[in-house]
Amino acid sequence: MALVNASSMGTRLGIVAVAMSTALVVVALAVAPFLSPAWVAFEQGRTGAAELTGFSESQLRTATDAILTDLVLGPPDFDVTVDRFQVLTEAERSHMRDVRDTFAGFFTVAAAALVVLLTAFWLAGRNGSRWTRRGAWRGVRLGALGLTIGTIAAGVIALVAFDVAFEVFHRLFFASGTYRFDPATSRLVQLFPDAFWSETSIAVGGVILALAAGTAWFAGRRATASAGAAVASAGGAPERLDSPGQPAGERGPAR
Repeated sequence: MALVNASSMGTRLGIVAVAMSTALVVVALAVAPFLSPAWVAFEQGRTGAAELTGFSESQLRTATDAILTDLVLGPPDFDVTVDRFQVLTEAERSHMRDVRDTFAGFFTVAAAALVVLLTAFWLAGRNGSRWTRRGAWRGVRLGALGLTIGTIAAGVIALVAFDVAFEVFHRLFFASGTYRFDPATSRLVQLFPDAFWSETSIAVGGVILALAAGTAWFAGRRATASAGAAVASAGGAPERLDSPGQPAGERGPAR
């Protein structure tokens, strides 16, 4: 009995680990395209960054692309100049270094989550392993569904109180007093105004929802198929994913 309980607990912990890893990987995949120069240029055009900064289009691209390069590839100096003029102040460069550390930490964790997912499916394919492909797919489905619900909840909160949500986010990841700048004088805020962040947040949320919902649907089908294959090989009837504890033969008639 103790061995059975330990095995069951190990399976549950494995499903939770896969679920959390799935959510992290999906978010990372959703965020990555929005760090591209193409998206940033598009959104800056929508939010009037050129007019706010007084830069020409070529100057805007020079400044922004250099900031993005330091953010994504490093080194995180953020000492970009336009016509020998320093674009960012030292306080703004310090904040961008903090932003870079936050992104680097997140994508490092997401990479570790991907390793967890790959390992889970590798173990599921080994003979004699109690960890099954159905368990792995159930974990993926659970993580994707949880992310879908969480994203919808976050979207509702941001819709009714974006400024508050934005402030809370910054307080969680950055030291107090290091991220507030005057929009009238700060090039950083003018390059990436509030409208830039609100519209980008909506777009990122939409991509997360699409990826998470699609992943949940696909994982559900794979989990059901894996359960059916396992039961068929044992000579029984396939088990439905939405009724994990009830054999097919014990269900009542359809109504």
